[in-house]
Amino acid sequence: MGSATARLNRERALDEYLVASAKLGEGAAMEQLARRWHPKLVAHAWRLTGEREMAREAAQNAWREILRGIRGLQDDRAFGAWAYRIVSRSCAREIGSAVRERDLKAAVAAEPHDLCAAPDEPAQTEPLRQAIRQLPAGERAAIALYHFEDMRVAEVAVALAIPAGTVKTRLMNARRKLRAILEGETP
Repeated sequence: MGSATARLNRERALDEYLVASAKLGEGAAMEQLARRWHPKLVAHAWRLTGEREMAREAAQNAWREILRGIRGLQDDRAFGAWAYRIVSRSCAREIGSAVRERDLKAAVAAEPHDLCAAPDEPAQTEPLRQAIRQLPAGERAAIALYHFEDMRVAEVAVALAIPAGTVKTRLMNARRKLRAILEGETP
């Protein structure tokens, strides 16, 4: 466990350095920051949206906002939570857009010559991943940020723009539901 903590501390220190350098306008630092964080941000977006293409679009839009706003970031150590929060907002916009598009498609579907097909979801074989996908989006995001991204409760709260108490409640509910799903019970 000590080596995992040391690795996490080194990664956070590197991120802090890269953020400070990017704020000074160093393009190479921003590129390295993007290489390190883009997969995490896309994964977070996918957990919120449930669709790969929408997640990629939301993450790409979030990067534009991150690039514009990084100089205003007060605490370099808060980059992760700040970036996740931007992605969360970007996902909300993408989902809103998808809902409007879905409503439009539903109206067009009334036409006899419409051929709309639902997008295929990626097949997940691992039981835990399948169970996590069954959770509501808020619980899915909280559990993933906390357990997969090693964020603290306060960081998850900032990333999701919710109070820390709500994060704790979502984590508790998600764990209870995951246990029930994995044991074959109805949550």
